[in-house]
Amino acid sequence: MAFKSLKKKRRIQVVAVAAVALVISTGLIGYGMRDGINFFRSPSQVMQEPPRPTEVFRIGGLVEEGTLKRGQGHEITFSVTDGGASVPVVYAGVLPDLFDEKQGMVGTGRYINGIFEASEILAKHDESYMPKEVIDALKAQGVYKEDEAGS
Repeated sequence: MAFKSLKKKRRIQVVAVAAVALVISTGLIGYGMRDGINFFRSPSQVMQEPPRPTEVFRIGGLVEEGTLKRGQGHEITFSVTDGGASVPVVYAGVLPDLFDEKQGMVGTGRYINGIFEASEILAKHDESYMPKEVIDALKAQGVYKEDEAGS
């Protein structure tokens, strides 16, 4: 009888240690990814509920026509739109070759004092590609048409 209770205790200890290890590993993974998780927002969502200045997120849409301006050095300003709202963007860096007005883009950065300060800008990489999040945001505003994507 003592042998059975010893086996039962050992099994409970193993399960308890496994549960604690699972909780700790989940916590460490979450802690490690805290800066690597960037939520996507459309310009309409940004204007309705502006994020905190410390929050890093991705914004996507079309580069609004007539807003692309190159400043001194590598600073570029433009507006990104989903047809429902427009958000001004400032970016200091080299833009991708395919970046242009009326083209799809996704930027990563922060929304500070009414301006999206981008740390990274991505543009569509061929004639028919646009990020899924951008397509969904444009469809929600009634701006996106299937034939524009070459589908």
